[in-house]
Amino acid sequence: MDDLVSKYKEKLEAELGDRLRHGGLGISQQSSQGSAGSSSITSREYEQFRTERLPAEFTIYEKACGVAGNFFTVNLGVGKTKELEENIKVSHLNVKPGNVSSLAITSLVLCIIIGIILGILAGFFFLTTFLIIGILLFFILLRVPTILASSWRMRASNQMVLCIFYVVTYMRHTSNIERAIEFASQHLTPPLSLDLKKVLWDVESGAYSNIRDSLEAYLSSWKQFNMEFVEAFHLIESSLFEPSEERRQALLDKSLDVILEETYEKMLHYAHNLKSPITTLHMLGIMLPILGLVILPLAVSFTESIKWYHLLMFYNVILPAIVYYLGKNILATRPSGYGDMDISDLNPELKKFKYVRIPLGNRELLIHPGWVAGILFAVLFVAALSPVIINIVSPGTDYQISKSFKMFDFEAKNITNTATGRVTTTYTGPYGIGASILSLLFPLSFGLSLGLYFKLRSSNVIKVRDDAKRLEEEFAASLFQLGNRLGDGIPAEIAFGRVAEVTRGTQSGTFFELVSKNLVRVGLSLQDALFHPQYGAVKQFPSNIVLSSMKVLTESIKKGPRIASQALLNVSRYIKEIHRVDERLKDLMSDIISDMKSQIHFLAPTISGIVVGITSMITLILRALAQRTQQLTAQGAGSGFKVSIPNMLGGGGGIPTYFFQLIVGIYIVQILYILTVLSNGIENGVDDLGEKHALGNNLIRSTMIYTILTLIVMISFNAIAVTIMSSTLK
Repeated sequence: MDDLVSKYKEKLEAELGDRLRHGGLGISQQSSQGSAGSSSITSREYEQFRTERLPAEFTIYEKACGVAGNFFTVNLGVGKTKELEENIKVSHLNVKPGNVSSLAITSLVLCIIIGIILGILAGFFFLTTFLIIGILLFFILLRVPTILASSWRMRASNQMVLCIFYVVTYMRHTSNIERAIEFASQHLTPPLSLDLKKVLWDVESGAYSNIRDSLEAYLSSWKQFNMEFVEAFHLIESSLFEPSEERRQALLDKSLDVILEETYEKMLHYAHNLKSPITTLHMLGIMLPILGLVILPLAVSFTESIKWYHLLMFYNVILPAIVYYLGKNILATRPSGYGDMDISDLNPELKKFKYVRIPLGNRELLIHPGWVAGILFAVLFVAALSPVIINIVSPGTDYQISKSFKMFDFEAKNITNTATGRVTTTYTGPYGIGASILSLLFPLSFGLSLGLYFKLRSSNVIKVRDDAKRLEEEFAASLFQLGNRLGDGIPAEIAFGRVAEVTRGTQSGTFFELVSKNLVRVGLSLQDALFHPQYGAVKQFPSNIVLSSMKVLTESIKKGPRIASQALLNVSRYIKEIHRVDERLKDLMSDIISDMKSQIHFLAPTISGIVVGITSMITLILRALAQRTQQLTAQGAGSGFKVSIPNMLGGGGGIPTYFFQLIVGIYIVQILYILTVLSNGIENGVDDLGEKHALGNNLIRSTMIYTILTLIVMISFNAIAVTIMSSTLK
């Protein structure tokens, strides 16, 4: 008897211990069931997952904060410290609030030191510039945890509809919230998958006694930012306590309806309020700066103190930073949606499609696109610098095209040292048409190399994703048919074959045909026919929707074909609802997105190309006028005339078209990049793969349009200017 009591005590302790380690199973109706084939989330797994999934810039920032914190730590006060701690926790950073302030102060001090050194060596302008950069870096680095937390929330909120979909889908056939959260964390990608694993880990590590407390603590961080997500999860939790199966299912359906409908309403308000900030961004970031470039040649010609690097600092550093900041603020207010993902995160074998693949017999040579883009950039950039390089090697060297056109046309200036009386010759320019044409290689070097890099990294992978998305569009109807077959009592092995016959010729028909082939011809089990590492049908169609639906099928089929039928019918309905809301969201954004795409594809490069062409003509005319007035002055045209005209025209100098086009060309590439990121973010939310694909297409296409149009306008207008001046300035 004692041995028997001891035996059962040990068994009870083992079960209760397991129940405590999985604290939360006790609040579900299926608490006694184990998670077949699932592994518990331990602290070591979470830390490894965090290390592998967090972006590389997070680690760099953490290391920088650690280095700065070794020297000194600044106390920011209770309020600021608490805010930083909350943002650090949200973004999963491994830093201390005091180290954040240390890094910000260190960057400010370093910029001041560099500015003082350059100010002494090169002039006051560099001291002022680095002082401004240091102040900006101080405030930016102090807000990095806040910025990262905001970005993290935006990326996570884009996955919340899918998160609720996965949890509800699992809970319909197995009322166990812990296993449902684990199911969702396995099918989502970071950052929300990391958050859900953290919820499980907090229970495993003893931070909370059960899954309900851990989940409530996590949801409290979203109450201010995404209340519909919190409400949906509360409805899911409420379903655990419903004794009636009908009411339990109704609460689960209601949770998905809540997040879909409220997401649509928030997106509707977002679309209505978006027109004003987009118009402001368009005017401040594109129209006014580009149109303002028209008067710059005149302003520079009349004011010798304005140099080309002053404009470079404003147009290529300050202005893009302002436009990028305004764009990020617009994206930060975007509600959650139904976002896309990089499918190479789902199937690591697809990562090879992000490389340039050169077949070598039975093997492939994989070349990183960065090498290809880097070589292209180096060749074009060096070719663009050739006029400056030639002048350094052989000062004043020029090549005559015709009497009116010169290749480089460096202007010689003699500077007399009043102390020694020594005369030194400096050359300004290049002003020639050849140098202006070669300067077009600057935007090409940046635009084509970046565009080629993004295109090579995304074009092959996005083809696979497009095939998977076409499957997802048809999948709801196919699942409905499969569910009906199972509901009629037909075994799954036969049901797949019948659905494959009905849907033949479609992506979903190909998928079901492959499953049927694995079941009938190869003789695999249903589990292996779907998920076998080599032959599984899911592997050929990398889609989280397909993967999760088939996981639900294999889980529910164990309880009978009718349970599996009901599960698939519900999944089919959920997919249709999500797709319907997603299409409504895209319809809301269509007008704004079409306007932004027209700016990217045509307006911005066209207007800029025409402005640069006109500027080159104005510069040519002003230089010809200055040279002619100098000749008249030398012939004795009067003392007053001799003093005023050359000074008024700046001696004929001004900013050469070579440098002017460099500034405008690089600014166009920057604006194209920012507008593409913004338009993709507004349309699709956080979609890294779609963003890279859009950047690859837009940067290559629009940079080529700008370059070709600028070349045509530049040559045409200069030819017209030379014809006019040859007949008037004799």
